[in-house]
Amino acid sequence: MIVGFIGTGNMGEALVKGIIKKKAFLPKGILVFDIAKDKATKLCKDTKVQAASSASDLAKKAQVIILAVKPDKIVSVLDGIKTNIKNKLIISIAAGVPLSVFLDRLGLDATVVRVMPNTPALVSDGVSGMAWTKACTDKDIAIAEKIFSSVGMCISLDEHLIDALTGLSGSGPAFCFMFIEALADGGVKAGLPRDIALKAAATTLRGSAQLVLETKTHPGKLKDMVASPSGTTIEGISVLEKRGFRAAVIDAVYAAYKRAKELGKDK
Repeated sequence: MIVGFIGTGNMGEALVKGIIKKKAFLPKGILVFDIAKDKATKLCKDTKVQAASSASDLAKKAQVIILAVKPDKIVSVLDGIKTNIKNKLIISIAAGVPLSVFLDRLGLDATVVRVMPNTPALVSDGVSGMAWTKACTDKDIAIAEKIFSSVGMCISLDEHLIDALTGLSGSGPAFCFMFIEALADGGVKAGLPRDIALKAAATTLRGSAQLVLETKTHPGKLKDMVASPSGTTIEGISVLEKRGFRAAVIDAVYAAYKRAKELGKDK
């Protein structure tokens, strides 16, 4: 089986490197194409995968075709390869592009999996939500899961929930980066050197997340374990509550979800 990637940007590159690292597929079974030839050339040099001469050339040779292009390029890419993808599995990671777009272009019997990955896939610790067309077989779904499980956690969802996951885990890393930056700024304000504050902030967030996952303890209970009576932490929590910290985060995720839905309607 040959897996082809159309688009070798950050996410495409992360997926290629992830599936090779986890040995989900061997480099000789991976084909890539990017309109920016220097990107594809560098990826081939780094990973030993092969480059296709064009998107249509890739579509002819690959049995699984992953569309790792910008949402506004999906329709033109599909139009360029649709004569070569009959009975092949198409996987799209284009944000906001619903399965209906593919069915309209390729027919109701098209086997298409829509996936919403996030940027921590770049370090093999991402979250990917996926939905698929009715024509997809168990084998098709297993192939998609194999690919995206190589770069983190893979979740199967009804398509109408993909936008909600986009708001949470798709946009969520940006919110986390802002929180890390703010934590570090607080440390600097209190006197810590910038490099130490930033490293401590990022490691604190990572460790706290791991504690939730490994102990399976509700985060509210873990918070209470840190907040001693009349201590430093409860003073800080009091400030966050007064400033509407939790409400702001909830509203941010919901705003991102609503925007994802709007983008889908525009397609």
